[in-house]
Amino acid sequence: MSGSGFIKALVSTGPAPDRAAQMKLYGWLIGDWVFDAVVHKDDGTTHTGQGEIHFVWALEGRAIIDVWILPGLFYGTTLRVYDPAIDAWHIHWSDPLKQLYTRQIGRAQGPNIVQVGDMGNGVHLRWSFSDITPNSFRWCGERSMDAGASWHLQADFRARRV
Repeated sequence: MSGSGFIKALVSTGPAPDRAAQMKLYGWLIGDWVFDAVVHKDDGTTHTGQGEIHFVWALEGRAIIDVWILPGLFYGTTLRVYDPAIDAWHIHWSDPLKQLYTRQIGRAQGPNIVQVGDMGNGVHLRWSFSDITPNSFRWCGERSMDAGASWHLQADFRARRV
């Protein structure tokens, strides 16, 4: 099966008109990107590499779905859905390669986008987009083991539009 019906139902051509202004927070990401990565592993080693990211409008333009690939380290997808009731975004990350699943809330913070959540085991997460231009951004993944009193950088990606 080709799945063309599924793709047609999932992918949208743009943001939903009733929330187009709010969709701009992540809408600038739509398209294809490559990134240089530095990942700090729990064992103290550092992994460097290059990856790719693909973003599309989805679900009648009420969501954005992406795929993040860093060969040998992760292959996952994010569902980002704007929620007018809280004026923020629900972020759901799934990585079936590592069996890692997270939920976060994303909002603008000055010129940046910050997503916060927890792993359900006392580990807090903060993922952020900064240094944003139309053709580049920096993405950092941090975690805290002390309820946000201190943060440890786990990943630093420098992305550029393809």
